Amino acid sequence: MLKKLFQSFRPTEPAPLPDPDAELALGALLVRVAQADRDYQVEEISLIDRILARMYQHNAIEAAKVRATCEKLHAAAPDTNTFGKLIRETTGLEERLAALDALWEVVLADGEQKEGELKIVEDARKAMGLSFADSEAARDRVKARQ
Repeated sequence: MLKKLFQSFRPTEPAPLPDPDAELALGALLVRVAQADRDYQVEEISLIDRILARMYQHNAIEAAKVRATCEKLHAAAPDTNTFGKLIRETTGLEERLAALDALWEVVLADGEQKEGELKIVEDARKAMGLSFADSEAARDRVKARQ
């Protein structure tokens, strides 16, 4: 009986995910990089929140809500190229370079560059239409700030 009562409060279907825009695509890529090593830590989660807040002028709560949506998009998501292409098609060069910086921030957050993380950044870089030199410069900028 209790089971039926609790089930009556649950939605029958999960709410549909929003169509990703550049912000959600970047957030999903950040989550994808952070989860690439199968060790999604609180430090990485809070870093993603700070990046989203900084880049899109969110307060802490709004950034956390966006990140939560991005986690769901990542879980149900198409491949990395789809997110990268969406960013390329909807933003200018400066925003794409900032997105690449943000990806490197997450990769370098734990002091290690793991193969899975590097592959995601490389695939995203190509899909965003950025050069290898752009990626190297982004990594160097992030390292200099750390």
